[in-house]
Parts: sequence; structure tokens; C-alpha cells
Amino acid sequence: MTASARGIDKTVHSSDQAALCALMVAARKQAGLTQHELARRLKRPQSFVAKYEGGERRIDVVEFVTIVRTIGADPLKLLRDLIVGKPPGKPRRTTAK
Repeated sequence: MTASARGIDKTVHSSDQAALCALMVAARKQAGLTQHELARRLKRPQSFVAKYEGGERRIDVVEFVTIVRTIGADPLKLLRDLIVGKPPGKPRRTTAK
């Protein structure tokens, strides 16, 4: 059976993949991290973060858990938000001193 016959879209450009990317970007920003800071914590190049956040690269479940835990967020909550279609939260705004 083909992927399309099972209802599974393998493209990196699906609406579900875009929703996951948006949730992960929002979680990173809410943690107050830049792509560069997150990449440094993951011991990966900044382009790794840019590619999965931009939907150019898919991540597997192990990478997902590692990334989300590194951000300081709850992987299960993020997955629940994805499943129920909850829009990404807005990043915290910092006030200039």
C-alpha cells in the first residue's frame, strides 16, 4: 500500500509539518532562545535549527524530544497541542531597561 493510500503524506511541506514547525518555533522563542543559542546547546550547526524550523528538513521523534527538552518545554504538551490543532503561543516580550 502506498503512503497516499494510507493517508500519510511524506512531504516536508504538509500542513501538519508546518503546524509542528510553528509550534517548535513558538516554544523556542517563548524560552527566549535564538536559533544560534539552541543550536549551540544541541551541539549542532545553526543551519540544523533553521532547516527544521523552516520545514526544509524533517526531524524524527528522538530528535523532537531532544530539541524540545533542550528548549525547556514539555514534548507531550507540544504533541497534544499539535494533535488538537492548538495554535502556537506568542513569545514572551521582554521590556527594555
